Amino acid sequence: MGYPEYARIAPDVKLGRDVKIYAFVNLYGCEIDDESRVGAFVEIQKGVKIGKRVKVSSHTFICEGVTVEDEVFIGHGVMFINDKYPHATTETGGLQTEADWVCIPTRIRKRASIGSNATILCGVTVGEGALVGAGSVVTRDVPAGTVVAGNPARVIR
Repeated sequence: MGYPEYARIAPDVKLGRDVKIYAFVNLYGCEIDDESRVGAFVEIQKGVKIGKRVKVSSHTFICEGVTVEDEVFIGHGVMFINDKYPHATTETGGLQTEADWVCIPTRIRKRASIGSNATILCGVTVGEGALVGAGSVVTRDVPAGTVVAGNPARVIR
């Protein structure tokens, strides 16, 4: 498909028509729909679904459990989180495996925009057409059509 040789795209990735992927990405087990763009230094993990005409800017991390609907903008350095209580080890001191934690889903609705360096905690929905200000920490649902900013993010408009 003509992707840069430094893009690491696993064979289980499903790409739609006219998807643009830039160098130094890491994609595995995800789906990216038609006409979406993925900037440099982005990681998208297994189970993530990216809709049509989405722009994912550079240095963003989209973890398992995230669904991004159509026409969403994700700014530079956006971080998604999928575990409310992360630990490296189990109660007995062994390294955690996938069996030792629960992935909590997050949804970004159609035409929402996430500003650069925002952090989106797990279990939230960013509503259709909402705007998350740069550097915000989203800890709860963002209503459709609103603008939120701050830490924690609050409705400002």
